Amino acid sequence: MKCEYSDGLSVNYSGPLQILKGQDVNVFIKEARIPGQIKEDLDTAVFSHSCSSMRTIAETVTKTFGNRACIH
Repeated sequence: MKCEYSDGLSVNYSGPLQILKGQDVNVFIKEARIPGQIKEDLDTAVFSHSCSSMRTIAETVTKTFGNRACIH
């Protein structure tokens, strides 16, 4: 599932999770490394096709891992 927002934020969850926002945010997390609760929230958001939930998850991920992360 991919969600794009008017402020330039882009969240792509197709196994791995990728969060981008211009030069400010670049986060990539391999599927096997996504923490359990975040993975559950992602799966719920995909099931309900909720881009608003995906945005909330992206905020949680960037608060947890920072604005730049590559976790394999």
